[in-house]
Amino acid sequence: MRSAAGSKTYHIGELAARSGLTPDTLRYYERLGLLPKPHRTGGGFRVYSAETVEWLRFIKQAQTLGFTLREVRDLLGFPGAAGVTRCRRVRDMLRGKLAELETRLAELQAFQRTLCGYLQDCERTLQESERGGGDPRCPVVDTLKTERR
Repeated sequence: MRSAAGSKTYHIGELAARSGLTPDTLRYYERLGLLPKPHRTGGGFRVYSAETVEWLRFIKQAQTLGFTLREVRDLLGFPGAAGVTRCRRVRDMLRGKLAELETRLAELQAFQRTLCGYLQDCERTLQESERGGGDPRCPVVDTLKTERR
């Protein structure tokens, strides 16, 4: 579909197909303020500009990077903020996101060390069993049962 100015526009079904999202998701994004309100036809149908496709790509990419929809809205919004003020707000938000990521990485590394330790316990028990050590109990299950109490 072409607008009067000649630029490409999309009805909600076309935009959904182009973006890989459902029409319901697009309406939800509108309600959240992630997308600008679309123009309406005389019949009340939503008409989106080609620019909306780029907004949706940004939203999806930000979600892939771990941003929540609320955070994406903040990135796109900051009503009344422009220039340096907006950039500072985005910078502060990114700093917070990096701090969260560093905490999560530390937690994942600790979990990795725990799993490696459990794996070594299992390997050791299995090697002893293969050398004629009988049918031992699994040390990991025993440890987890003890820790649960």
